[in-house]
Amino acid sequence: MTALELIRDKRDGRALSDEAIRFLVRGATDGSIPDYQLAAWLMAVRLRGMTESETTTLTLAMAASGRQLDLSSIPGRKVDKHSTGGVGDKATLVVAPLVAAAGVPVAKLSGRALGHSGGTLDKLEAITGFRVDLGIDEFIAQVRTIGIAIAGQTADMVPADKVFYALRDATATVDSVPLIASSVMSKKLAAGADAILLDVKAGGGAFVATVPEAETLARALVTLGTDAGRETVAYVTDMEQPLGRAVGNALEVREAIDTLAGRGPGDLEGLSLRLAAEMLRLAGARPADLRGLLMGGAALRKFAELITAQGGDPRVIEDPDRLPRAPVQRAVPATAAGYLARANALEIALAGKALGAGRDRRDAPIDLAVGIVLQKKIGDPVVKGEPLAVIHARTPADAEKVANRVAASFAIAERASPRPLLLRRVTTSGVERLDM
Repeated sequence: MTALELIRDKRDGRALSDEAIRFLVRGATDGSIPDYQLAAWLMAVRLRGMTESETTTLTLAMAASGRQLDLSSIPGRKVDKHSTGGVGDKATLVVAPLVAAAGVPVAKLSGRALGHSGGTLDKLEAITGFRVDLGIDEFIAQVRTIGIAIAGQTADMVPADKVFYALRDATATVDSVPLIASSVMSKKLAAGADAILLDVKAGGGAFVATVPEAETLARALVTLGTDAGRETVAYVTDMEQPLGRAVGNALEVREAIDTLAGRGPGDLEGLSLRLAAEMLRLAGARPADLRGLLMGGAALRKFAELITAQGGDPRVIEDPDRLPRAPVQRAVPATAAGYLARANALEIALAGKALGAGRDRRDAPIDLAVGIVLQKKIGDPVVKGEPLAVIHARTPADAEKVANRVAASFAIAERASPRPLLLRRVTTSGVERLDM
């Protein structure tokens, strides 16, 4: 068996055997198959697709390519939550402490920003002293002690995915459903949870642009998780406009704190409550008064516990001004009256990245203070001259550089209705429409 044979087979539309797929994953992990052949195989997959059986084998082989977490020493049924990536998506910062405050353990491995999508680890590092690099034993001990930990994936977990991910990013094969599904689920399976909740974003600010594409991906993810023996549920949620109002690391932490205190944006709070309730169900826990945990301060106190346990400054909870702050704030005014009809999530994210809030390479520096805060969401009434957004920049020149781009991301019309956020719920039983 050679890589060339497997490239040819996939190029010609033939399904690969389990043995062949495991051979490719081993070759990616140990470097015995060169990048140019792996890249050719990825392009063949992008063009020809994979069967359900092939995708399952690829996922399991990738999950087994490195260390897998054993969370069995943590009492209770553990549930992992993952988002496929969006703009202003700080839901993990709300959902994880909320679920932990309800008594369900949360052992969460998260990632960093890449491209236009934000990363949970970068956001947490906006809190002075917060450590995201925890050893496995330390990670598990923390969950046992306080019920929650959020950290980065260790270097020896799913090494095959690191190889494939970098090549996909460099070869225009990121949007292949089998490759997305195997990448997401191999990491989730290696993370050791008993059940998995997925938030699949759909829209211009997501990696899949349409609801049918997102539904296809959600079905694939649920099938993979179920075939691996993990109860898996996926939601498809809207990403035509940013989630909440803040886009940018410290700005999003501030908004998460507001939401945990019961005063956050309605869309972020609503999504967080729905996902938290689903996590409780997957954990086999009794329903809890989740809104009460927000309004009563229990969820916010749990976030403070998390910050303290991982070396951060918990005073940020009471004094969010301790977060990094950009010295320049520039409003983007409306040029007409009416109703907001568009808030282009991708353009807003790219403007934020141009300010320094994102990165194109995993090792690139990031400015934790900068970003954009929306003052209006789709469907809101608009008065001419009032701000649609506020740019938070390092210098006036930086703000000027993106002002026109931010302004052009909005459109005002005579009429516009709010967009539904929750679109689909996907389980092994089928697809439930939520936007009717």
